[in-house]
Amino acid sequence: MAQTQVAGAQAVRRALDVLHCFHDNAPDLSASEISRRLGLSASTAHRLARTLQGAGFLEQDPRTARFRLGPAVTELGRLSYHQRGLHLAAPELSDLARRTGATADLALRSGPYAVIVAGGSVTPKVGLRRPLHSTALGKVLLAWPRPGESGAESLPALVAFTERTIVDRERLAAELERVRECGHAVNDGESAQGVRTLAVPVLDHLGSARFAVALRGTPELITADRFDWFRAQATTCAHALTVLLLPPSQRGAPTGP
Repeated sequence: MAQTQVAGAQAVRRALDVLHCFHDNAPDLSASEISRRLGLSASTAHRLARTLQGAGFLEQDPRTARFRLGPAVTELGRLSYHQRGLHLAAPELSDLARRTGATADLALRSGPYAVIVAGGSVTPKVGLRRPLHSTALGKVLLAWPRPGESGAESLPALVAFTERTIVDRERLAAELERVRECGHAVNDGESAQGVRTLAVPVLDHLGSARFAVALRGTPELITADRFDWFRAQATTCAHALTVLLLPPSQRGAPTGP
């Protein structure tokens, strides 16, 4: 019985891994490409892909035999989007972007990534996942973790994207302490040259960051002398989203500071 449960859990895990192959706008994939990405045999990868196709989570191009995400993923994604109230965030983020001239984004945490779920960065050609350690959004989500979320010590290897990326875990821990003290995070060329981002938390009633709001621009836009103004604009938006994005069960309950 226990062996059957383990085998069943492994099959589910592998099926989910197949879906994760399509993160960040990956192109249509063949079964052999899926097998190489996951280190599976070609027959196993093909069997998993066909099973997911049968359930609507993948679809296959009849001309090329390559797989892409299917309608079931779209349906569940839209349901999750509305259940989380994310459709309510779009007007607030658009107004924030209009007032500041910066790109305004909203993200939540998924494992070692910040996933942008609304805002100006959500475009067909741009991936939605950002590493936690090298982004302002990620630092905020690490600084105010939700119950059950692991800390920075459990992150995979801290990859350097520029010479400014923090790749030392002790330095990252000190940075997160600074973020908690000042109430915001900054990414000043740590993920890409010439990009400056500031982010603030959208807190829940426990004082954990359900989401993070970020303003992204160039150092010429988000200048040192105007930084406090940009932070105030982002904080105002975050406070509005704290109310708008509360789950129904928490509405009327006090939120964190």
